[in-house]
Amino acid sequence: MAAFIVRRLWQMAPTMLGVILLVFVLFNWVGGDPAYILAGKMADADAIANIRRQLGVDQPYYVQLGIFIRQVAAFDFGHSWATGEAVSSIITSRLGPSLTVLVPLTVLETVLGIALALAVAFVRGSLTDRAVMLACTVAMSISILVYIIVFQYGLAYRLGWFPVQGWGGSLPENLLRYAALPVLIGLAVSMAPTLRLYRSFVLDEARHDYVRTARAKGLPERRVMWVHVLRNAAIPIVTHVMAGLPALLIGAFLLERFFGIPGIGREVILAVERSDFPVIKAVTVCVAAATMVFNLLADLLYQALDPRVRLQ
Repeated sequence: MAAFIVRRLWQMAPTMLGVILLVFVLFNWVGGDPAYILAGKMADADAIANIRRQLGVDQPYYVQLGIFIRQVAAFDFGHSWATGEAVSSIITSRLGPSLTVLVPLTVLETVLGIALALAVAFVRGSLTDRAVMLACTVAMSISILVYIIVFQYGLAYRLGWFPVQGWGGSLPENLLRYAALPVLIGLAVSMAPTLRLYRSFVLDEARHDYVRTARAKGLPERRVMWVHVLRNAAIPIVTHVMAGLPALLIGAFLLERFFGIPGIGREVILAVERSDFPVIKAVTVCVAAATMVFNLLADLLYQALDPRVRLQ
């Protein structure tokens, strides 16, 4: 396993270089000259040249690319063009609020999704199964904006069960008070597609020969579903969960914007509105690195779930 991990880490290097090169090309050639963005519409040529010199974009492209690579290696992406704050400080300070919302949401979504998928698969083909699938289809057709507006108005404004907006200074307060309604809305939005997907994973496994053999041996259906089927259906479920984990780094854009949560998602939206390229580039590179790391963790979990899997 150690050799596999070392080999995968070594393979990440050229992939990361490719991501860095792509980000550099997009923001330097396609994104336009940042000096014109920062100088404003009434700036003269001398002011634009001075800004280009301060940003270092007046140097040759290979020099700028080398600087960008060193910034990524040192996790030092310079300063925000809009606020002057260090980009690394922006990411580390905004990551906590995003994780406060998205970690509980991911855990609850996965646990409830697995439990409900097994329960629905247990009564597959019945009226209950069809009703649940119909409800999931209806829920998936509703925009997240509708969920946010309805839940905010009904549960927060009218009933007063939750604060409409805000963020506190301590983790327990944020987790139990301010993050509760965003997590509830996130569950309402994500539960339907997650349930349909996990149900399909479970039913695919339930059709295999080993399941029929277990039933023929007289094992109760509950044990067949919760032990034998779930263990093999866990591999695609892990793939789905790990593929979604990099999103924890960029937050839930709409939830953070509507509820005033000072997270990464809200910061990315502000950076796009301000054309704050250093922040956008830093978040893009971090998400790419996180994606590769989580893919490696998924491969390691495969072998833990199924001893037949060989890491090569």
